[in-house]
Amino acid sequence: MQTVELRNTRCAICGTEGNATELYPANFDLQALNPAIFSARRLPDRVHYRLVKCKTCGLVRSDPIADPALLAQLYHESTFTYSDEVADLKRTYGRYLAGLDKYGARKNALLEIGCGNGFFLQQALAQGYRSVRGVEPSRAAVSQASPEVRESIVCDVMRPALFATAEFDVICLFQVFDHVPDPGALLDACFVALRPGGLVLSINHNITAVSARLLGDRSPIVDIEHTYLYSPATMARIFGAHGYGIRGAGSVRNQYALCYLVRLLPLPAGPKGAALGWLQRHSIGRLRLSMPLGNLYLVAQKPDASPGAKVEQRA
Repeated sequence: MQTVELRNTRCAICGTEGNATELYPANFDLQALNPAIFSARRLPDRVHYRLVKCKTCGLVRSDPIADPALLAQLYHESTFTYSDEVADLKRTYGRYLAGLDKYGARKNALLEIGCGNGFFLQQALAQGYRSVRGVEPSRAAVSQASPEVRESIVCDVMRPALFATAEFDVICLFQVFDHVPDPGALLDACFVALRPGGLVLSINHNITAVSARLLGDRSPIVDIEHTYLYSPATMARIFGAHGYGIRGAGSVRNQYALCYLVRLLPLPAGPKGAALGWLQRHSIGRLRLSMPLGNLYLVAQKPDASPGAKVEQRA
């Protein structure tokens, strides 16, 4: 059995340690700290750290968590488990990328953080972006990338100096921001990598969504992979605290197959397995549904350095 050191976390907005109300106690053991558990879009297993909510700003976080170095290793060794959902993800994320046009997005260079096998990079090229780059910690995911984008992906985590200063017009994070143990450092690294006036598009879970409030700790977003869980208000606050202007925010309409939606339901393993098996054998399991299911999006902008330029601040 590996030796695991759990470390206390601080509120990423207020910077305080402690000063929080417990929402849910921890319910995991060391066996949960393995690459299979840290593989994206696996079957939810309902294991999680202790979750707390900051008394000052309302940010929800896991506290304590495993050493970030161990977490990075687990993501590096994780597998690519969601190939069946790629077509739906392309449609959903592609729609929000196209929505950046109304904010004046320039299409010279785009970076996606946590790009998996690069499917969204291909979508960005199809929308007219001239150059795309990705950063992805999973070796297995990168190995499955299309030759069209494989050489554009760095197998790593986003960190300072990984890319050149002011290299990108757009940076995207899809279901990534919740996983980051130091979101402030990530936002700072993105700020440096963005050109003045550049945009960040983030899609992640919404801890204040109706589904999250109704399901409580049975919600699939209460998960050991998630070190922070955000609301629209806390997303705006943390981006604003790191120098970004907020251009837009709202709930996300995702497209899902019925089979995938059943995977997320908090059902006993036996009945869920039987239902999934039946749906996988019949065409109704591939039925596509579009609905808001507890995700939020935020569009943020690095201030333009040109004289007199303004970046709208809107929560």
